[in-house]
Amino acid sequence: MAIKKYNPVTPGLRQKVTVDYSELTKVKPEKTLLRKLTKTGGRNNSGKMTVRNRGGGHKRRYRVIDFQRGKEGMSAEVMSIEYDPNRTAFIALVQYTDGEKTYIVAPDKLKVGDKIMSGDTATPDVGNALYLSKIPLGSSIHNIEMTPGKGGALARSAGTYGVLMGREGKYAIIKLPSSEVRRVLLTCKAVIGTTSNPDHGLKVLGKAGAKRWLGRRSRVRGVAMNPVDHPMGGGEGKASGGHPRSRTGVMAKGQKTRNTKKYSSKLIITRRKK
Repeated sequence: MAIKKYNPVTPGLRQKVTVDYSELTKVKPEKTLLRKLTKTGGRNNSGKMTVRNRGGGHKRRYRVIDFQRGKEGMSAEVMSIEYDPNRTAFIALVQYTDGEKTYIVAPDKLKVGDKIMSGDTATPDVGNALYLSKIPLGSSIHNIEMTPGKGGALARSAGTYGVLMGREGKYAIIKLPSSEVRRVLLTCKAVIGTTSNPDHGLKVLGKAGAKRWLGRRSRVRGVAMNPVDHPMGGGEGKASGGHPRSRTGVMAKGQKTRNTKKYSSKLIITRRKK
């Protein structure tokens, strides 16, 4: 998927870089797989703002995605590759031989008309969902389950993938996009290939209004505030503000935030690089 630059006919287009969506094959989504999506604007049930810098944005509808890939042994044909405003990767509309239609996270290089399958009888081809015990070592995988049958949870955003490095007893050893190496049960599923839209990270919004379309409001830097408003505020002139931290005092660099007593810590072999 290529990227698209614009002639600077307006100030907002001068720096703008977007993904070329010409490979997408359908404009309107499948109506039966749409759900209502309400916005909170960062407010809780009593109307108090609990998350700042949120609000506005274009209205969206949720696309129901099949992360479980539970219809095993039945092939499905790819009907279209579509844009999803709720995620960075593209989605694919597939239709099974029994007529049921579902959305899946589209793997890179998946085309309309391709056949995909899930389960023990599936071959290790792009788009097929297999158990980790059946996937060849060294394969690139995405939409990786952490709990058997719960659905894919890891490596779902645009252009990401994990690598199956080995097997150890009842666990598979997977290197994740964050560079973390961890164990995952062999009875969990994963999809072969990398996720679509790998050029997403090259996008440049070009103007502040494009950020507002995404539902994000402007954010004031902590060092620009007064001491009463932020731990990094105050000082004469352009003071650095001290150690980087959040408005509530949580350190931004160096402080460990993971619970040391978390049960899954024993499954992590190598922590992610900082």
